[in-house]
Amino acid sequence: MEAVRDLSLLPKAHLHLHFTGSMRPATLLELADKYGVHLPDALTSGRPPKLRATDERGWFRFQRLYDIARSCLREPEDIRRLVRETAQEDVRDGSGWLEIQVDPTSYAPMLGGLIPALEIILDAVDAASRETGLGIRVVVAANRMKHPLDARTLARLAVRHADRGVVGFGLSNDERRGMARDFDRAFAIAREGGLLAAPHGGELTGPASVRDCLDDLHASRIGHGVRAAEDPRLLRKLAERGVACEVCPASNVALGVYEKPEDVPLRTLWEAGVPMALGADDPLLFGSRLAAQYEIARRHHGFTDAELAELARQSVRASAAPEDVRSKLLSGIDDWLADPSAG
Repeated sequence: MEAVRDLSLLPKAHLHLHFTGSMRPATLLELADKYGVHLPDALTSGRPPKLRATDERGWFRFQRLYDIARSCLREPEDIRRLVRETAQEDVRDGSGWLEIQVDPTSYAPMLGGLIPALEIILDAVDAASRETGLGIRVVVAANRMKHPLDARTLARLAVRHADRGVVGFGLSNDERRGMARDFDRAFAIAREGGLLAAPHGGELTGPASVRDCLDDLHASRIGHGVRAAEDPRLLRKLAERGVACEVCPASNVALGVYEKPEDVPLRTLWEAGVPMALGADDPLLFGSRLAAQYEIARRHHGFTDAELAELARQSVRASAAPEDVRSKLLSGIDDWLADPSAG
């Protein structure tokens, strides 16, 4: 019988993690107490809240909880703490590279404006990277619920900070609102500035959402993308182009996209040759971090250690990590697989 290797020791890249959603629950409680913010029971119970975002009411509740948590990040030190603790958690889970996603407009009112907010976040990322040894970069994300002109402003800001640690440009929030093509100019600005395109798609709506991200936004990665499993032609397109899907199994179940962990179409994507990068999405709300996503693949989908190692390789290849970091991580993955006692 094959030894079960410790998944927290498997080197990997983490490519789908939202800023406020990466917070430790204990940190949220402390910050809420510090600022006198009343937290609903869903954020204080110590258990992931019951969420189902497949209808408008459910998504509104999810977004409201996220907004309440974000309101507790008010000072630069709060930002530094969040990033430092997030990096510590990622290192504990075997991550050697993190691309954290943030919409700086959401933090601007508390931090002195849009540019200061992004620069405070980038300074915190730099400090946490030096302190923990984890490579960390930022994906600046526009909000589908806002005007496309806002997205263009963010894209220009992201490009201007490419030399400070911004590596990508995303598009988040409810994909049932705002057509992908409305944001095509923002993504063109980002791509022309050397940033990778990583919009959300194929989570709350079907395969057409993924196709729009490919055709209209020229995505190099898709945030989620799991609903592509419903369209074999789309799966072939993703595989042929080598476009990775940032799959977040625990999040998919928590939000009601799939009923059970075994329903998440990991095997369908795998067998179609679609690259994947497993991600935790919002651990604060979904209750599990990076290594747990690999555990879902092992326990509920029968992924062998060799297959899990290949999933980790795919996450590294889909990242914006420099070549020396990639080589180190890929070598570490080989070492993990070669050592049956890695546990």
